[in-house]
Amino acid sequence: MKRRQLLHLGAGMTGAALLGAHLPGLAQALDRRAAAASDRILILVELKGGNDGLNTVIPFADPLYAQLRPTLAIAPGDVLRLDAATGLHPELRPLLALWEKDELAIVQGVGYPQPNLSHFRSIEIWDTASGSGEYLGDGWLARGMKAGLAASASFTAEGVRIGSSDFGPLAGARAVSLNNPEAFVQEARLASPQPAHGNPALQYLLRVEADVSHAAQGLRAERHAFATAFPAGAFGNGVQAAAQVVASQRGRGGVPVITLTLGSFDTHQNQAGQHANLLRQLAEGLVALRAALTELGAWDRTVVMTFSEFGRRPRQNQSNGTDHGTAAPHFIAGGAVRGGLYGQGADLSRLDGAQNLVFTTDFRQLYASIARDWWGVNPESVVRGRFEPLRFLKT
Repeated sequence: MKRRQLLHLGAGMTGAALLGAHLPGLAQALDRRAAAASDRILILVELKGGNDGLNTVIPFADPLYAQLRPTLAIAPGDVLRLDAATGLHPELRPLLALWEKDELAIVQGVGYPQPNLSHFRSIEIWDTASGSGEYLGDGWLARGMKAGLAASASFTAEGVRIGSSDFGPLAGARAVSLNNPEAFVQEARLASPQPAHGNPALQYLLRVEADVSHAAQGLRAERHAFATAFPAGAFGNGVQAAAQVVASQRGRGGVPVITLTLGSFDTHQNQAGQHANLLRQLAEGLVALRAALTELGAWDRTVVMTFSEFGRRPRQNQSNGTDHGTAAPHFIAGGAVRGGLYGQGADLSRLDGAQNLVFTTDFRQLYASIARDWWGVNPESVVRGRFEPLRFLKT
């Protein structure tokens, strides 16, 4: 692996954005949260390809659901009911344990205005927290670091990206990429700093390389033997790698953000079996992640959040699949999460001109919630505007 593939270098860090003097109470609350944030972990799970939200969180009581999906609709008797109108896909059964413990929040109708249905452009919008018509170079997580999170602790790395060659929402942060802990240790041996007198840019590069080497040494020195049984397959391996990163950083600077990928959810044809298999992997992986982080005493300081470039169309296509759509639900789990349903469920009687769902929760509200309530930084500096945070976190 080449040096530029191993490292992703961001701009220099800045201090937290200042809040107005007319909000002293909020400023003090953010300061308290920021002081505690240095030990907190955010794990993002990207559902690559565009997850079908209607068959994930199911409006089983709405007769339009079965009408729009004559062969793909999940039968009411198979739905895992959360209330009188809404339930989960049967392959998500492992998540019921988190739901019953109030450790699983489901935010419904997540999207953004003027949605883009291109995979590449839409995930870029999600990664950068941009509007549909603006193009930003840095990821929203990198802006969180620059807003003050990175100043609250000496992190080993600002993020670890597992299972993807691009850095996505970590673009612009001091992040590293790995597929598993063993590969990370091997690749990090390439980072061997050499003198670079008189070259500030190269000196910065070598300082980051030194941090990568430090993280790799930590993984090698403190391999944790988990009692947790991790699922087989690529996503299960990614979950195990994430847990190992957390274990290896105990007593060190830590890694505040880890991202995982699962997919593809681009189910244009023969969706039923593919989607069921992916949702089973997601549920089993999240439950294993909870068990592993509980072993480490880290579950209560971890938030896990899913994201995807878009949802799918309400009406199934002629290939027993679904095409690119708009709004979809997303999961947020953790010991500090206030469980329950948030936002407005899918309204199948009010589709847009393209016969897609109308979003009711802007995805930047989720990011603003993480910024304010988990990191203690000014959310406007992360999402570049005013987006009302949700109340899915206890802290």
